[in-house]
Amino acid sequence: MGDSSSASYIRMVQHLIEKCLIFQMTKEECMEALSKHANMKPVITSTVWKELEKENKEFFDNYKRNRQDRMSESETTQMIQNMISNSSRGSSLDD
Repeated sequence: MGDSSSASYIRMVQHLIEKCLIFQMTKEECMEALSKHANMKPVITSTVWKELEKENKEFFDNYKRNRQDRMSESETTQMIQNMISNSSRGSSLDD
């Protein structure tokens, strides 16, 4: 019975990690979220995450690449917002 409950627990952790992936979380963000909201020890989350990475190398390579692209997009958006904000402040000073 111990093996069955362990397998069930690991499947639950895997399911929670998959939810984190939907929200584009990093491993560290997922560990923190599951620790806080599911009372999951970070070492358990990390171990299951690493095993998922081994079993699904191509998926995680793409996942990491896509996250970096999204981060770049958000950084670009932030930079544009800063430029607009600075520009509007500069034009009001000219008036």
